[in-house]
Amino acid sequence: MTASAPQPGPARNLLDIPWVRAFLKSPLYPGIFAYPVLVVFGYIVYALLWGPSAASANVGTSLTWVLWWPLIPIAMFTLGRFWCAICPFGTLIDVVGKAVGLGRPVPGFLKRYGIWIIDATFILITWSDHVFGVVENPRGSGYLLGAMATAAVVTAVLYQRRTWCRYLCFLGGLNGNYARASMIELRATPDICATCTTQSCYKGSAAAPGCPVFEFPRMMQTSANCNFCANCVKSCPNDSIRISTRPPTRELWFMNKPKFEESFLASVIVGIVIVQNVTMIGWWGGVLERLTALLLGSEALAFTAAFIVAMVLPIAVIAAAAHLSARHTGETWKKNFARFGYAVIALDLAGHIAHNLFHLLSEGKSVLYTTINAFGGYAGGNLAVLPMNVVQGLQFLVVGLGIVGSLFTAYQIARRAAPGTWKRAVLPHAVVIVLFGLLNIYLFTLPMVHRV
Repeated sequence: MTASAPQPGPARNLLDIPWVRAFLKSPLYPGIFAYPVLVVFGYIVYALLWGPSAASANVGTSLTWVLWWPLIPIAMFTLGRFWCAICPFGTLIDVVGKAVGLGRPVPGFLKRYGIWIIDATFILITWSDHVFGVVENPRGSGYLLGAMATAAVVTAVLYQRRTWCRYLCFLGGLNGNYARASMIELRATPDICATCTTQSCYKGSAAAPGCPVFEFPRMMQTSANCNFCANCVKSCPNDSIRISTRPPTRELWFMNKPKFEESFLASVIVGIVIVQNVTMIGWWGGVLERLTALLLGSEALAFTAAFIVAMVLPIAVIAAAAHLSARHTGETWKKNFARFGYAVIALDLAGHIAHNLFHLLSEGKSVLYTTINAFGGYAGGNLAVLPMNVVQGLQFLVVGLGIVGSLFTAYQIARRAAPGTWKRAVLPHAVVIVLFGLLNIYLFTLPMVHRV
C-alpha cells in the first residue's frame, strides 16, 4: 500500500518578478523566439537537401546534430519543455491550424495509444539512423525533418490544437519524460482555481488561445505535457498560475498514477543511450563485420540483431528487478515496473547529456566552420572545443550525478510504496541503476569516433 506524503511547498513564483510576468503576458512571447527558429529551420532543411553532400561540410548537419541535438537534453533539464513552445513543428501547426484546420477532436485511439506510437517511432528512428546513416547523410537528415514537418502539418489540418505534439511527436515524448526531472515547473494555485468559473486557461480567451496540448492547469501534477507557451498565464483572470524552480527529479518522487508505457519508454532510452555509445567506439566496426559474416552477409541484419538485444536487455533487467521488488511492495511486477521505472529517467537524461557532450565539445567548432563556409568564407581546423580528457571528465561527472539522482528517486519511491520494507523493495532497482550507470561510465572511457 502506498503511503501518502505531502509534497514540499512551492518555491518562489517567478511570475512575481515584474519583468518576467510582463514578458510572458506580452503578445511577443513565444513568437519572438518561435518565428526566428522557424526561419532557421527552413534554412537548415534547405542546406540538408541542397547543400554539400558530405556531412562534414554541410552547415545543416552541424547545426542539427552537433549543436541543436546536444543542447536539447540540457534545455529539457533546465527549462522543461520550453523547446516545444518555440519548436518549428509546433509553430507550423499553429499557423496551418489557424488558416485551414478542420478542428476535429483527437481520435480516441491516439489518446489511448499515443505514447506507444511515440515509443515505436523513437525506436524506429534510432534504428533507421544506424541502418541508413541518417546523421552521416545530409539528405537523409533533410528527409527525416521534412517527413516530421509533413506529418505535423497533416495533423494540424485534421485535428484540434497541437495533437501532433501531445500524442505523436517522438521528441515530445522524450521531452515529456525528461521534463519530469527538470528544475522548473508550471502549476496552478488550487485555492484560487476553486472559485474560478471561466476555465479560460484551458478553453482560451481574448488574450490567448487555450492550452495547445490539452492540459488543464488546475489538474496538473506533472510537467510532462507543459510546454511553457504561457497561454494560461495570459488567459487566467485570477493570476493563479505559478512558475517555480524545484529540486531536480522531485516530481518523480510523488507519481500518484504511474503508467507502464511511460516507464517502458524510460527503459527503452537506457538501451538507446547504450546503442549510441557502443556504435561510436572504435572497435564497433570490427564487431559489426563479424556479426555481418554470421548473419547472411547483411550489415543491416547484423545491426538489427545487436539493436534488438540492446533494446530488450534494459527492459528485461528492470522487469526482473520489478519481480523481486514487488514481493516487498505487495503489488504485481507490472505495477512495480511502472512505479520504479521513473527512477531511471535521471540516469537516462544524464547518459543522453554525457553522450551529446562528445558531439558538442569535440566537434563543436564544425558549427562555426561550416557556417562561415556556407556564406562564402573559408574556415577549417581542429573541431574540438575542449581537450578530450576534459570532455571525459565532464561525462563522468554528469553520469555520476545521474546515478545519484536515480538512486535517490528510487529511494523516495520505495519509502512511499513500502514504508515498512523499503530497503528490500528498493535494493533490486538500486543494483540495476548502478550497473547501467557503471556501464555508461565504462563506455565513456573508450575512444570514440566522430560520426559527422
